[in-house]
Amino acid sequence: QVQLVESGGGLVQPGGSLSLSCAASGSIFSINSMGWYRQAPGKQRELVAVITNGGSTNIVDSVKGRFTISRDNAKNAVYLQMNSLKPEDTAVYYCNADVSRLLPLLGRRNYVYWGQGTEVTVSS
Repeated sequence: QVQLVESGGGLVQPGGSLSLSCAASGSIFSINSMGWYRQAPGKQRELVAVITNGGSTNIVDSVKGRFTISRDNAKNAVYLQMNSLKPEDTAVYYCNADVSRLLPLLGRRNYVYWGQGTEVTVSS
């Protein structure tokens, strides 16, 4: 199996910064894209940012210029640096990974895994 463990959430004042980390472990052949999603109370989960194993990124307009996504392929980790935080950034943030695994008889298969979520609250 594969596990994603996130860390770094918390309470921050508007205008402040937080850094989220997510590390994948387990039966991993390779990781394709990794990303961050968020879900605010009463809203659907939405994409925040995604990064490919080659380093290409896609960041949603609402956080562009404030959030930066990066990854360390050697550590199977992805990071989200969040600056100039706003109250509307308050949400549970989830790590996501598209993982290739080598399975007996089946060969190489891709699966999507999620972390447990880490809460980010932006409030004065």
